[in-house]
Amino acid sequence: MPSKPAAITMDAVYAAPGYLFRRMQQIAVAIFVEECRAFDLTPVQYAALVSIHTHPGIDATRLSAVIAFDRSTLGNVIERLESKALVERKPAREDKRVKLLYLTKAGAATLREIMPSVERAQARMLQPLKAADRKVLLALMTQLVDLNNEASRVPLRAEDALEHLGKSG
Repeated sequence: MPSKPAAITMDAVYAAPGYLFRRMQQIAVAIFVEECRAFDLTPVQYAALVSIHTHPGIDATRLSAVIAFDRSTLGNVIERLESKALVERKPAREDKRVKLLYLTKAGAATLREIMPSVERAQARMLQPLKAADRKVLLALMTQLVDLNNEASRVPLRAEDALEHLGKSG
């Protein structure tokens, strides 16, 4: 006699890793936006600023690889940063079609000024957990991200991108 199939309930959804990751992403973005409201930056814009600061003269394709963000959508992010006068594009010497990204003075100042807000946001995300649990969670999340990198629509390729810049990561 076949066993009776399990009832379809929302409990299965609420306990699923994908659902929990998506919910935590929503929470993380909400906390980031709240803490960084005065700067009018999204988490992706912040990551782009950090990458451009760390690797001045990076092009959009390599920036996409460094922050693991879809290249076609990244163009809009760069345009927004440019319209806020935080980033400027300059043509590459060897190929004028390639535009290299640099922080403006305002971009560098914004990056310095936002850091305490970003740190508060990161701390708030983990605050409900005990210190030991925070370390375990971050270690497990890092492991999952590393081991599943190739499953991403945009795998992290920071080393490859930076190798082409002639700089180390």
